[in-house]
Amino acid sequence: MGYVTANDGTRLHYREQGSGKPLVLLHGWTFSGRFFHRNIPSLAEHARVITLDLRGHGDSDKPDRGYRVARLAADLRDLLEALDLRKATVLGWSLGCPVIWSYLELFGSERVAAAVFVEQTPRQYYAVDWKYAHASCFDDAALAALQAQASADRAGQDRLQLKTIMATSPDEDEREMFLAEMAKCPPSVRNSLMADHTRADWRSWLTTLDLPTLVLVARQDKVFDWRGPAWVGEHVTGARTVFFEHSSHALFLDEPEKFDQAVTAFHAQDRSRA
Repeated sequence: MGYVTANDGTRLHYREQGSGKPLVLLHGWTFSGRFFHRNIPSLAEHARVITLDLRGHGDSDKPDRGYRVARLAADLRDLLEALDLRKATVLGWSLGCPVIWSYLELFGSERVAAAVFVEQTPRQYYAVDWKYAHASCFDDAALAALQAQASADRAGQDRLQLKTIMATSPDEDEREMFLAEMAKCPPSVRNSLMADHTRADWRSWLTTLDLPTLVLVARQDKVFDWRGPAWVGEHVTGARTVFFEHSSHALFLDEPEKFDQAVTAFHAQDRSRA
């Protein structure tokens, strides 16, 4: 484990295991890189696996600024450059997906050879032409309610969210570890980042993405209608989609062996992109 320093001075915590082609894992809102702990040993048999704690999350610094998806994308760039990662596969879960989308939009595909998108809809709010909204943050009024809950009862929000993201149940030690990780994300960070993230609409940009892409979709997700994340696989040119029939939002925890096999096979493919 270690730290890299972003260009605004924020220290970003990461963990690393294995060797070979780099595979960078980005977690979702309020979580941390430790949520991938079931998967890292298997993935690290075939790759150099790096998990990053986004700013404001896990063991990364919690400055009073920078809680926008574009800033998190710049943090990803700073990590790739600091570790001199090349031809990396970048994997985003939930919020981690738009961080990667923003990185590719802003900085291009330098240092990135392929991408894996896990359970994220391209748009979280309802619209006349979009029905696959976030289950509890689907317009500005719902966002305000979510922010109020984070400010008034952060621990209660964490318990509810942990129950929601899994179709299976963690054991007691794992549950306590997950809740301890989530407790590291302050309400101010949650509220600022969600306000920026949830209003975005990535649909038009995703149709222009030209990068080897794997999309992983959970049929039993309680956060998104599965058709929202599946839209990404349908509209990114050449993308391959794998469905997880028995999983909720954290499909890598509900069906870890299937997740590890799909990601390892995709990551192992030869890439010509520098």
